[in-house]
Amino acid sequence: MKTLSPSILAADLLNLGNEIKKIEASGSKYVHIDIMDGVFVPNISFGMPIISAVRKCTDLILDVHLMITQPDKYLQACIDCGADIITFHLEALNREEIISACDFIHSKGKKVGISIKPNTQYTEIVPYLQYIDMVLVMTVEPGFGGQSFMHQMVDKVIAIRNINADIDIEVDGGINSETIKLVNEAGANIFVLGTAFFKSSKDISVEELLDE
Repeated sequence: MKTLSPSILAADLLNLGNEIKKIEASGSKYVHIDIMDGVFVPNISFGMPIISAVRKCTDLILDVHLMITQPDKYLQACIDCGADIITFHLEALNREEIISACDFIHSKGKKVGISIKPNTQYTEIVPYLQYIDMVLVMTVEPGFGGQSFMHQMVDKVIAIRNINADIDIEVDGGINSETIKLVNEAGANIFVLGTAFFKSSKDISVEELLDE
């Protein structure tokens, strides 16, 4: 399945309900929610109340991206608030903690993603592919929206897809009508759009973006 996962980091938060309706109208299956703590990344964004608020106004899949230290301590809270997919960073936990977190999330009937920063080699995530449902390849340095796409990350997507033909590969950072084609051809199938989605003057769908 190919789908957009519009990031509400770029949404009009004063009209979040209407912004969620725009996501639904686009045919997107996911809503991307970035949780940042100002420690793991140099920015602070949303917390659990936003996950709960979004859950109350949509049945879309809540795609929660934890850019925080000690993400394993917040897994139950995310689940209680309505997260469907919980993605944490490979760089935030050790091997034992990563496997334990994956097992815990799956035990609650939710999906697991692991994200890797641009400087993390794709080989570092290979040992964990058997434990997860999705790899999130950051195509910018995590922490802020509106950054430029890092083209060298395309090779990372290709490498992961060549290793595993079935796993979901999500890409996040600088994805727009041009770069989405590059990562789609590389093997990604879930595309996080922020500014390119919410600031667009026209309706956007994954089909339209890939067919342009």
